[in-house]
Amino acid sequence: MYKTIVAIFLPLSLLFSGCKKGEDQTYIPKPKGYNRIDLPGHAYKQLTEKHPYSFQVSKYAVVEPDTFKLAGKDWIFINYPQFKANIQITYKALNNNPTLLKAFIDDSYKLASKHQIRASSIQEQRVLGKSGRTAMLFKIEGDVPSPYQFYTTDSTGHFLRGAIYFPTATKNDSLAPVIDYLQADMLQLLNTLEWR
Repeated sequence: MYKTIVAIFLPLSLLFSGCKKGEDQTYIPKPKGYNRIDLPGHAYKQLTEKHPYSFQVSKYAVVEPDTFKLAGKDWIFINYPQFKANIQITYKALNNNPTLLKAFIDDSYKLASKHQIRASSIQEQRVLGKSGRTAMLFKIEGDVPSPYQFYTTDSTGHFLRGAIYFPTATKNDSLAPVIDYLQADMLQLLNTLEWR
């Protein structure tokens, strides 16, 4: 009998002893915490490799040749080892062929739309660079490996496509500062792009 009384009244006494009478208690949940990401200031250097294009890249990035099986000779990775991210650049010559131009633009839209399964939205935006050159920018929101993709062309000789990639399963909301940092580098690339 004693055990039954203790089993009933002990939890009740603990429950009521934690309550304070007369005080207005407000409970506020703790905010979500994210890993601290230290971002260096933006600093750029001219791309030194010989390609049919030239632009400025971050001083903190390493430019490497694209190693994919189907990569073209002028395809590169702008690798950010400290963020485990890269900007993949693909280049194709147009040779004044409007059929090729249409095919390359269609491919760019198809590659962006492949993220629809995990994306919460895909926004298209035509961007006018400081040099007067236009680019089509795709902002892909959600937990996707490529939050930004773009293409730009002179319509006759050159077609350049790029994509920011994170080969990680981390949620993009925790990567937001890095995504914003790489977006600024991507815009610098587009603003300083010159065809050779």
